[in-house]
Amino acid sequence: MSPTAAGGPALFIGTDTDYVALVRPELDPDDQGVRRAAEEAGVTPEELAGSGDTWAVLFEHGGEGDGFELPGVRDAEPADFAQRLRAGLAADDGPFTVDGGSVLRLDARPDAAGTCAFTAYVTPPDDAGKPLTVETGPLPVAALLADLDTFLGSLA
Repeated sequence: MSPTAAGGPALFIGTDTDYVALVRPELDPDDQGVRRAAEEAGVTPEELAGSGDTWAVLFEHGGEGDGFELPGVRDAEPADFAQRLRAGLAADDGPFTVDGGSVLRLDARPDAAGTCAFTAYVTPPDDAGKPLTVETGPLPVAALLADLDTFLGSLA
């Protein structure tokens, strides 16, 4: 299928090869890629694009990745997760944990000056017996804080 234009709020924590992300994809039904994909699928572009209100967790570790939807999650829940992560990073007073419920927990550890490393524990709802662990290397705190502000602003 052709690449499609997607937007929507997204918070990525990690690198190109090791990350966890909270996303709410929004497809544009007027995008040519979406229109082609809809035609190939035998549905209207609006049906393919959907409502754009379903959150998902995406993850990748060492080149292996996947994701899962979080039906029923409202914007307030990812916003709360991001606010708690932002508060922990801004406090800069040692390791902390941000609990995102049964599917996501994030342990943060200050690393070298101005950086923080993360361990994300991801538990797909359909496979609760197989939690996955994603380790990031040190990430620049200033960039993370800017990303969190952008993410929170997109939910306002």
